[in-house]
Amino acid sequence: MNPFVFACITPHGGEIIPELSGDKPERMKLTRDSMVKLGKKMNSANPDTIIVLTPHGTRIDGQFSISGSERMYGSFDENDTYYEMERMVDRELALEITKAAKESGLAAGSINYATSTGPLSCLPLDWGAIVPLAFMPEVPVVVITPSREVALEDHYKFGEVLREVVQNSSKNIGLIASCDWAHAHDEKGPYGYDPAAAMLDEEVVGLFRSNELEKMAEFDPEYVDAAKPDGIWQTMILAGAIPKEKRNIHLYSYEVPTYFGLICAEVGSADE
Repeated sequence: MNPFVFACITPHGGEIIPELSGDKPERMKLTRDSMVKLGKKMNSANPDTIIVLTPHGTRIDGQFSISGSERMYGSFDENDTYYEMERMVDRELALEITKAAKESGLAAGSINYATSTGPLSCLPLDWGAIVPLAFMPEVPVVVITPSREVALEDHYKFGEVLREVVQNSSKNIGLIASCDWAHAHDEKGPYGYDPAAAMLDEEVVGLFRSNELEKMAEFDPEYVDAAKPDGIWQTMILAGAIPKEKRNIHLYSYEVPTYFGLICAEVGSADE
């Protein structure tokens, strides 16, 4: 079974948050509307904790980075507006995940800052977590940042570890894989234009529709580098956490309002 009370794949473009949309609120409206729906679903599931998989958190080269601080705080500036967020960390769950990952032979570390406990024990909350969490219930989190130096097969294995830990927990736990897709859709964007961007995003949408997330591990590394997605690694963790025979993917939306692709999807149980 799917051990998570609710799971989803979300993007993290800043303008998705209404307060950061500036004078172009229509630009990411399709995605924003999908995020509102996902947030309502997560809220109805009543999670005690939400695990967030983000590519932009505190990184450890060659290891999975797992938040172990007392709390996390972050802010985001866009379109001359400002958004900030603080969340408490479910340290008990974070340490259980770290312990289980290490026992499985995976390189993983639980990270902290300043003091072991108390108000100074605070890590940065990145936009990859802030954006989806802005639509979710305000509950404790565990923020996990993968490493691209780690093989995709180990990302899948890390997902299997997450599944085992969550299955053995008495808590209701939600899961967010925070993923933007190809970043080379627009020659005026920071990464320029490459035809691989549209090709990769089309393939990814197809894999969502066919429930074959694992096939992203077969993408040629040069193809991935040309398209510049940042969602494959988190998606592989989710695929391990909710394997194909246990999941049902509902694709809410896909759009490319600027230079990078945005996908919103619910990942439910296969019997739903």
